[in-house]
Amino acid sequence: MSDQMKWVKSSYSDGEGGACVEVARSTAVHIRDSKNRPGPELRVTASSWSAFIAAVQPGA
Repeated sequence: MSDQMKWVKSSYSDGEGGACVEVARSTAVHIRDSKNRPGPELRVTASSWSAFIAAVQPGA
């Protein structure tokens, strides 16, 4: 299923192959290391992902 999803690389990932995180949304939010695409994925609910993003926003 993960190959059929649209993965988006984090805007904070550097262009030299380090710190690369990708996210895909379906009925859940999937997170993976773009350097290890066939590797494990973390899957969380949309509400958990929203809470995480709100918590890591500058000034939060």
